[in-house]
Amino acid sequence: MFRLIAFILLSSQILFAQNVAQKLGDATKSLLATAPAYAANLSMYVSDESGNFIYALNGNQGLSTASTQKIFTAAAALETLGKNYQYTTAVHSSGSISAGVLNGNLYVKSNGDPTLGSWRYDGYKPDQFKQKLIAALKSKNITKISGDLIIDDSYFDFQTTPGGWPWNDMGNYYGAGVWGLNWRENQFDINMNGKEMKSLNIDLPGVNWVNNVKTGGNSDQSLIYTAPYSEVAYISGTLPNKSLTVSGATPNPPLTFGTEVKSWIKESGIDFQGKIQTYSMIEIKGQKISGPSANNLMLEYKSPTLDKIIFWFMRKSVNFYGETLIKTLGKEKKNEGSFEAGISYLKEFWQTKGINSAMINFADGSGLSPQNYVSARAEVQSLVWSKKQPWFNEFYEGFPTQGNGMKLKSGTMKDTKSFAGYHTAKDGKKYAVAIIINNYQGGNVSEALYKVLNVLK
Repeated sequence: MFRLIAFILLSSQILFAQNVAQKLGDATKSLLATAPAYAANLSMYVSDESGNFIYALNGNQGLSTASTQKIFTAAAALETLGKNYQYTTAVHSSGSISAGVLNGNLYVKSNGDPTLGSWRYDGYKPDQFKQKLIAALKSKNITKISGDLIIDDSYFDFQTTPGGWPWNDMGNYYGAGVWGLNWRENQFDINMNGKEMKSLNIDLPGVNWVNNVKTGGNSDQSLIYTAPYSEVAYISGTLPNKSLTVSGATPNPPLTFGTEVKSWIKESGIDFQGKIQTYSMIEIKGQKISGPSANNLMLEYKSPTLDKIIFWFMRKSVNFYGETLIKTLGKEKKNEGSFEAGISYLKEFWQTKGINSAMINFADGSGLSPQNYVSARAEVQSLVWSKKQPWFNEFYEGFPTQGNGMKLKSGTMKDTKSFAGYHTAKDGKKYAVAIIINNYQGGNVSEALYKVLNVLK
């Protein structure tokens, strides 16, 4: 009798899976028969929460994922670094303090903290760092700094953006690069009134603007073009004839940070007439740091824990966080803070979890590069593995709820859309699902994919 019951249960599960698979097959066939999908490529894979196969269409085919790439980076970071990992920014001085005078330089060094000066975290906003820095100087009774302010941004290598990022992305806030010292998520805001630039929220030292914005339409259709260390920034496109904020990628965050710190020091009443120097700018000039080393610790400032960073990375799809994590993984595991080292480690990491390397042709950690080629099957395999880890709740918390009510990470680029995540159906069945479409031209691609995904409801 027991064997008979077990056989009946197994048979019903198989029939149920076949029924779902048939419905998914019909839905994907309908999608691909539409005009916008005439020349599209689609990869879809569905399993239950344990990884048992349910449905696939071109499941092994590598496509540009856009931001669903972030599930690989987030999970690997949580497993490798630990959910309680913190970044550190330290303030040191060289020389002695005598009669209130710091006879030397003031140094600020970070290991790439992506949250330094971010507005997202209570207790970690720019003013909190400012207060702690000034308090550290005042605690030493410093009234004058005789030397320079030196920003050590050398923790990572010199290349700040992954190769392959599109030029029309790099100057915008979602294309911010990664330095050894980052500030305000390497983002600046322009207060615009129609086509007129009214003001910036932070100083961009030495940057000259070319403004070719035109007024028109009802939404922000502007683009900012600039590059790391560039002294030229170009804004074009259209903006509605009203006040609004446009955000870009800071071309030299360490220098912007240093400029802000110098203003804080002077505002606090400390006499400081020195220069602002950054390690990267010294390297650009072909020079070397001279003078005594910074050996007097004045302040050690910790970031929020990694689980908090992962939440925002996933929930708001912060590309800058993904690329910082990639460089951090490279530095921690291969002693090289480069995109190449981090991507190499990421691929090796997922290979050890059983994913075929041909299905994870990574180019960055965020998905912004169109040179990422990843399959839906690989995404589901990573989701199933992550579900079994002790940090899964923190990982899962970052997944946003989509317009169809499902908790999925989404990805969007020109003519590309993807979703990957977990779903519990009304009947209690639990799924891991990923769907990626490339070259979908016109129409509402999200709604088109929802029609397929809704089969799992």
